[in-house]
Order: sequence, then structure tokens, then C-alpha cells
Amino acid sequence: MAPSFRGQSIRRLEDERFLTGHGRFIEDIDAPGQAWMHVVRSPHAHARITAVDTAGPAAMPGVLGVFTAADLASLGPLPCTVPVPSVPPMVAPPRPALATGRVRHVGDPVAFVVAATRDTARTAAEAVIVEYDVLPAIVDPAAALRTGAPLVWDEAPANLSYRFQKGDSAAVQAALAGAAHVVELELVNNRLVIASMETRGGIASYDDAHGYHLQFSGAGVHGLRSQLAGAVFHEPAERMRVSCPDVGGGFGVKNALYPEWVMLLWAARRLGRPVKWIGERIEDFATTAQGRANLTKARLALDAAGNFLALDVDTIAELGAYLSSGGPGSSTSAPANAMGSGYVIPAIFMDVRGVFTNTVPIDAYRGAGKPEVNYMIERLIDAAARTCGFDPIDLRRRNLVAQFPYHKALGTVIDCGRFAENLDAAVLAADHAGFPARRDASRQRGRLRGIGVTCFMETARGAPNEGAEIRFEADGTVSLVVGTQSNGMGHETSYRQLAADLLGLPLDAFRYVQADTALVRDGNGHGGARSMHMGGSALVKAVETMLAKGRVIAAGLLQAPPGQVEFLGGRFVVSGDPARGIDLLAVAAAARDPASSPSADASGLDTYVWNLLDLITFPNGCHIAEVEIDPDTGEVRLDRYTAVDDFGDLINPMLTLGQIQGGVVQGIGQAMLEHTVYDPQSGQLLSGSLMDYTLPRAADIPPLDIRFNGVPTAANPLGLKGAGQAGAIASPQAVVCAVLDALAPLGVTHIDMPVTPERVWRAMQAR
Repeated sequence: MAPSFRGQSIRRLEDERFLTGHGRFIEDIDAPGQAWMHVVRSPHAHARITAVDTAGPAAMPGVLGVFTAADLASLGPLPCTVPVPSVPPMVAPPRPALATGRVRHVGDPVAFVVAATRDTARTAAEAVIVEYDVLPAIVDPAAALRTGAPLVWDEAPANLSYRFQKGDSAAVQAALAGAAHVVELELVNNRLVIASMETRGGIASYDDAHGYHLQFSGAGVHGLRSQLAGAVFHEPAERMRVSCPDVGGGFGVKNALYPEWVMLLWAARRLGRPVKWIGERIEDFATTAQGRANLTKARLALDAAGNFLALDVDTIAELGAYLSSGGPGSSTSAPANAMGSGYVIPAIFMDVRGVFTNTVPIDAYRGAGKPEVNYMIERLIDAAARTCGFDPIDLRRRNLVAQFPYHKALGTVIDCGRFAENLDAAVLAADHAGFPARRDASRQRGRLRGIGVTCFMETARGAPNEGAEIRFEADGTVSLVVGTQSNGMGHETSYRQLAADLLGLPLDAFRYVQADTALVRDGNGHGGARSMHMGGSALVKAVETMLAKGRVIAAGLLQAPPGQVEFLGGRFVVSGDPARGIDLLAVAAAARDPASSPSADASGLDTYVWNLLDLITFPNGCHIAEVEIDPDTGEVRLDRYTAVDDFGDLINPMLTLGQIQGGVVQGIGQAMLEHTVYDPQSGQLLSGSLMDYTLPRAADIPPLDIRFNGVPTAANPLGLKGAGQAGAIASPQAVVCAVLDALAPLGVTHIDMPVTPERVWRAMQAR
């Protein structure tokens, strides 16, 4: 009997090469004869470009070209791939690769230099002279909607791109009017820089015979190819190859189409040689899409017993200066699926205004809209408990979904879960009963202590289609070619575990292939915690299809009717006679050999499927944070953190744990430390480097007690629910609710993220 690999905590197979310096990132790739690109960027948040003088740098030794918007005029604009239903119709201004006429945020690309070396390109770029007529800038999205605010785009009155509405407004208003209690909050979900370990970078090449090839640090190669080939370069897709080597973190924002990819490809074609660019850290801060950034006014209606009746949500979602590829989805369709989290709320209405500002564009960042709405509902519930006299844990338990399937007010259907049970399990694991004693001990040391008991619910699926291919190679290995993509999530391990379990072969029999449009037929990359739900399901279907073909070949070889042949432990065997069988790899070889099987052909058992799975899974759980605050300085120390999560069945619990730990830490970073700040007058990015923007460190994080208690879902054949985004969705509200619990004796009822010492101290002083 072959060993079972599914459900085993196997160490990541790819880590050996990463830890021994054998990873292959963009910085590691050099092409013969390559040149280097450096981008000239706007120092202003908003200005007219009145002149660009490139003569001096163009004459420098080693400079191959200095290019402006006029050179790229034949190219199409970068598309926004997420149109939003809107009243009035959505305004989507064109986004050229190089600014035309006006720059609209600090870092907006104006020109670029290509030179023989990196240093020469940088030196020449610094010599490009750009004259600007500086215009008023707007960086506050609420102020951007006011009459008389500077317009980012003339075609967007009041800086409004879209107004997205969903739900039953009349039912919500009626419930609010008749409710025993209505709780209202105004919340800021702070803008975040996504500081991936590897900055963005790429290398492009071109030849007349094969067309373009872009290698880059990112994700979603097939979607990006479609945008680049069709929308921008007006070329057939087969003329555009897009691939990614190893990628040092992405978290969603690297999925977008960026101007640099267009510049690299255009320059490679123009100059007839490969061109490379690696973004510097400060460049990454000022140009890579950022996350979150919205202002929400929300009202929750309750009856006298504490049952939720309605939720009314009014959000101003900041978009930045341009519509990034998937930016609008983060404030519209994505949060709509999760609105209200895992609670029974009969009526919900959401009204979202997407607003342009003179800032870096916003796009999907780990959770993409779900962190915002989960944070909102948990803050509302704690406010309701505090102002209406309910116990916060009992109030949650009373309203959590208990009967499945549950049809949410905005249309999604939750298929399964044990929401209340996991709440109770987390409360027990966190020793909530012992909290009063810990609070008293803190008080004796002159400290304030608080606890935040909060829940979350994710909606995982992403794009509803995914491809998977099984290829039997001549050397006896089996290639798993999947359209999803790892940015460090462990796919090389988890997919091989799944295949080994399904096919009864050892882990080293498999080779994982991803992220190259020349090798992978199609795919939708990562995003929406979809990889195992979508890609794993496609792989299961490919295995089933392949085994059905193999059964016919094996039956001929075993001289038995196909109906009597079954697949067990890596072998096709005759039912009732397990000694009479043949190994899978032998059948695969015979399937290509006409001398062995009449039905053999060149493709053998190689199998490709394109799978539609239009179902969402609902990862969920309860996260509890406990903090201690120094009332003299406002310093918050995160002392304890507990979670009980439901991700259904797990392929590799250790990898899942790592995903949750990373997400929890990112959410803690948002709650306690991270905040992107623009100067309100000039639009300058004030938090533009790691000297000014604080990321969480190991010393900021206590031991994380994370436990799994999953209910298998029927939404896919593996019974699993996506886990990649959950930690970042769950932790911000746990931390902030704990801080407010600690400050409650002082009369502090509200604070926005991040809960820095200064903000906490000022909140205490104000009371």
C-alpha cells in the first residue's frame, strides 16, 4: 500500500534551494547583451508637463536611447480589467505607460533611459530635464468629492469613478427605523504599502521569429499576456510569452499590469536586445500599487434581544490617480460577497463611491475587500455590546450562522461551518476565564489590559476557471502543469503531495510547472485564496480523466475487461486478483507504443482539463488578541494571540499554519504599525521608505496559538477551503478591539488603525 501524503505536514521541498542560495529570481537572470532601464519619475503629485529635454543624456556614452510618451504613442493604454456597475456610468480614464500632458502622482513615469549598464542608465536619467507647471493636488478621498476640489481627471466630475450599490436599501431603512438599537461607526481602513521582500523587476526580449518575452516578478501570466498583447501592443497572444521565475512575495499587487512591463517590451523590440529593470525599494514604495484605503460609515440595527436586523454601509474607496488592473474590485464585488461576515443579517445595503486622488493606485492586497468588511462588522458588534449592554461574546454567538446552507442578504450562500463552536473553542483556548486575573495583575503594574474576541469569514474562489495538465515525461517523471501560481506559498510541495496521494507515486516522481505561457496552456494565477480550491480541483479532474484512459490501456495489457480493472496504490489491477496488475508508469509508456496497445498514440496518457468550478468556499474562525498598554506613553504590547480556524480538510497542515502566521502578522502590522502618509498640501509621500514606514518585526509578535477545526466543504472534491488570505482578514479587528477594551475604563470608545503609541496616548488625553 502506497503511503498517504495528503494531510501530512511535510517540509517544503522548494526550501532547500531557497536556503542554499539556489533560488532563481529576476535579479539572478542576465541575458547576453542585455541593457538596463531606468525610469524618470515625477517629483510632483500633480503637474502639467511643459517640456522634456533628453538631448544631454541621449548623447552620453553608453546610452542607447531616451524615450518619452511620444515614442510610445502607438501603444494602447493599460486596461482596467474589473469594470464596475455604476450609476452614473463608471469613468475609466486611459492610463498610458508614460504620462501624457499631466503627471498625477509622485512617481508617475515621464520618460525612461536604456543604457549599457545600470549605473549609466541611472546617471542619464538624472540628467533628463523635465519642466513642470505644478497644479493643486488632492490626497484626501473625502475632500476629493467636495465642490471645488482639484480634479485628478477632467472627465471625472467630483473625482468620482463609480458609485456601486448592492442590496435592499428600502428593507434596510425600514429595519433601522423600527430597531430597538442602532449603532453607528465611522472607520478608516488605513492605506498600506505592500513591502514584498523582492521589489518588482523584469527583463524583456524580442525577436522577429518568436515575438516578445517578458520575465518578471509577479503573477497571473496568462491574464497579463492577454492585456499586453491585445490591449497594449495590438499583437496576437501567441506573439507574447510571459513568465515568472521564483517570486519573493506578491500578496496580490504584483498581479497588476504596470507601466514598466510595457516600457521593457517596447524597448527590447526597438533596440533589438534584452532590457532589464529592477525597482529600488524607494521606487517600489512610490510606484507599486498599495492596499486598503477607505472610509466607511456603517450602521447596525438590532432588536431588543440583540438579534441583528440590518446593516447599512456607506464607503468612500480611494483609487489613487489611475484605475489599476483589478483595483475597483477590492471595494465592490469582493467585499460584497463577504459583507456581514458569518452573521445572520436579514437586510444589507452597501453604497460605495470610488474616488480618484493624486496618490499611488490601489489594487488587490491580501484579502482584497474582505479585511475591510470583517473589520467593520466586528467593530460594530463590540460597539453594540458596549452601548447596549450586551456581552460581546454572547452577542456574536447569538447571531452567528448555525443553519446551513445559509443564503446571505447580498446573494452568496454559505455551505457549511461551525462558527459558534469555533468561537467557544477559541475562548477556551485563550483562557478567557483567566483574563480578569491577568487584567488585575497588569493593573498592579500600572498597565491597562484588554482582550478582543472577534470572528471572521473569508470568501475564497477568485476566477471560476482553472487548468491542469498531467504529462508523463521520457525520464519517468510526471509533470504537474497547473495554471495557478506560487509567490512563495509552497505549491511545489502541496501539489506534489496531492498528486502522490492520488497516483500512489513518491514525491520525487513529480515535477511542478507553473507561471510560463509557453509551458502552461492557460490559467488564472493566484488570488482569492483559490489555488487548492481551483487548481487542486482541476488536478483531481485531470487525474480522473487520465486514469479512465489508463484503465482501457491496462485492461488490454492485462487481458481483462476494463470494467474489472481498478487503480490501487499506483497500479492498475484486476478486481479480486491484486497480484495481476501493472504499474502506472508502465501503462503510460505502453499508451505511447502502438506495439503494446492498439489504442496507443503520441499523447499517451497525457491529459489536460480546463475546469469550471463556480462555487465559493468560506474559510472562517475566531481570533482573540490580548494587549497590555502603558498609560504614560500609549505603547501597546501584543501579549497573547489565539485562533481557531476552519479551512476544511488540509493538504499540508504545516504549510497552512505558515500561511496563517504570515497573514496574521500582516494584519497585526496594519493594526499596530503600518500607515501610508501623504502630505495634504503637496501630495508628497511622507512614508516613502523603511525609515518612515514601520513593518512588524519578530519582537512585535507574541507566540501565535493557531488551531484548526475544519468542516469539509462539498464545494470541491478535496473538501478544503482557501487559507492564504485568512490571517490578514482576521487579525486587525482582534487587535483593535483588544485595545479599545483596555481603554474602555478611561471612556475611550473609538480609535483608528494603526494604534500607535501616539494615537493611543492622544485618545487617552482627549478623555
